[in-house]
Amino acid sequence: MTDEELMRGLEETSLAADAFHHTEHVRAAFLYLRRYPLLQALEKLSAGLRNLAAAHGKAHRYHQTITWAYLFLIHERIARSAADLEWKDFAAQNEDLLNWSDNILRRYYREETLKSDLARQVFLLPDHRP
Repeated sequence: MTDEELMRGLEETSLAADAFHHTEHVRAAFLYLRRYPLLQALEKLSAGLRNLAAAHGKAHRYHQTITWAYLFLIHERIARSAADLEWKDFAAQNEDLLNWSDNILRRYYREETLKSDLARQVFLLPDHRP
């Protein structure tokens, strides 16, 4: 799927649930951050994910802490990269962001924090102490 198809599908809630996994979430965040200032990207991505989840009858699946934490991590990684970085290069250079089973948020959050209802509803600051 092209970048435009991904963004349009998210915004129009037309993406199939089985075609939108963790990598597509990260890619969408990357694309929004490449096109919009941080706060606008945060607003657009959050609304798109919320609406898509609701359209598939899974509104409870939206998780604000995970969404925002990944967006902020991606934003930082973009800032540290070449200005003209494309998705395929970003993905190759940031494989740790694409690994959901051993995801990077475990470095920043306790498991019980991410599993909490509060973390789903509002962005919680990191609480992991190594």
